[in-house]
Amino acid sequence: MGKDKLRRFRENETFACFLQPDFDEVFRTDHPIKGNWNRDFFHNDNPIVLELGCGKGEYTVALAERDPNRNYIGIDIKGARMWRGAKTATEQQMENVGFLRTRIEFINSLFAEGEVAEIWITFPDPQLKTRRAGKRLTSPLFLERYAKFLSKDGFINLKTDSKHLYAYTNAVIGHYGLPCEVSNPDIYTSGFADEKLSVKTAYESRFLQMGLPITYTRFGLGDHTEFPWFDWEGDEKLKTEKDNEEERTRAF
Repeated sequence: MGKDKLRRFRENETFACFLQPDFDEVFRTDHPIKGNWNRDFFHNDNPIVLELGCGKGEYTVALAERDPNRNYIGIDIKGARMWRGAKTATEQQMENVGFLRTRIEFINSLFAEGEVAEIWITFPDPQLKTRRAGKRLTSPLFLERYAKFLSKDGFINLKTDSKHLYAYTNAVIGHYGLPCEVSNPDIYTSGFADEKLSVKTAYESRFLQMGLPITYTRFGLGDHTEFPWFDWEGDEKLKTEKDNEEERTRAF
């Protein structure tokens, strides 16, 4: 492990905005912060918004800057990447930003029923292999997790360059009859991107330079609490046919 990564890990421990639970605190048990984020972490009653797979925390910080009346939490397992967002939030003395280092699979150990008002998912791994469909952050397995803590009127926002993930998510919405407020296949060409949607991560900037359309979907879960698995016919395609894989690979 590089010295710079170790330095970032150590510095993360000094940030008041950074929470890093031990495995034993979240595996098949509830963490003490569950249900107490407003009281014990943010010290206010403002709505809580999550960004799942936040990476460097660019989007989390940008959303918090634009919306000081909401609390934003970036969640990821990559501590060295999250360091950047946590350091920025600390230097700018942002009181409505938090970072949580954990696996998203453990999220129900950390948030209580109705505790979260909104979820953002920005440029996640589309998990193109059919056998990994359950790893997609908009799959039935994850929606069932979100339903346990997302408020009844809450929304999930997906911003992605992946045509396959965009189509899959819309298929999931249609299959369960979920309320969908927006489904836009190209937010910039259509002029749909507003102040929040125009925030660009490093990944997104690369994709745009390559001419890849950026899609956006905003949907809720309604009264659904269970999401029985279903096989989507779009996954029957070969991996090379599913997405703009050659262009995506070059972006890195």
